[in-house]
Amino acid sequence: MHFLPETLDDYIVAHSETEPELLQELTRETYQKILQPIMLSGPYQGRVLSMISKLIRPKTILELGTFTGYATLCLAEGLQANGEIHTIDINEELVDFQRKYFGKSGYGAQIHQHLGSAITLIPTLNLTFDLVFIDADKPNYVNYFHLIIDKLNPGGIILSDNVLWHGKVIEPLKEKDISTKAVLDYNTLLKNDDRIETVVLPIRDGLTISRKK
Repeated sequence: MHFLPETLDDYIVAHSETEPELLQELTRETYQKILQPIMLSGPYQGRVLSMISKLIRPKTILELGTFTGYATLCLAEGLQANGEIHTIDINEELVDFQRKYFGKSGYGAQIHQHLGSAITLIPTLNLTFDLVFIDADKPNYVNYFHLIIDKLNPGGIILSDNVLWHGKVIEPLKEKDISTKAVLDYNTLLKNDDRIETVVLPIRDGLTISRKK
């Protein structure tokens, strides 16, 4: 979804950092072989994620929602030399696809894949994190927040994707629209929780940056 005129959006993309060739290859194969390829972060948002990670220089990253690993690789670009990223996804059919590109990237040894429900797996991770990226099932966003907030280091960052939810956040809420209700509740939580400070960026489908105080 474009929140700016498409011609201006195209200009912004054209004058931002170029998508690496490996990610272009990953995108092509995702569109050829994987259902719902629109779930990819895409080249512009990917460069935004990469830049944020490089500015933070995290030692530990947690990603909720791997899909084919595009955002994982973007976030990995900012890792410290001895850093690691733990990425969780429920789709076992994508594990080998992800690992193929992780191996090609040079970050393979730093990327740890976890298969299963994030609700179940997060409590088992005996780690704290400098950066968390939430891009999994929307109805669990609030649950994810409560599970990760105490694992987030002071000054750590939570990035939350799809927080504008195709613009539905400003439309009348339909009674059975569980996902939109969940996003609205999550956005309110981020605004009101005094442990964090938050800004919403109108990038693609909306990206929130929340910093733990």
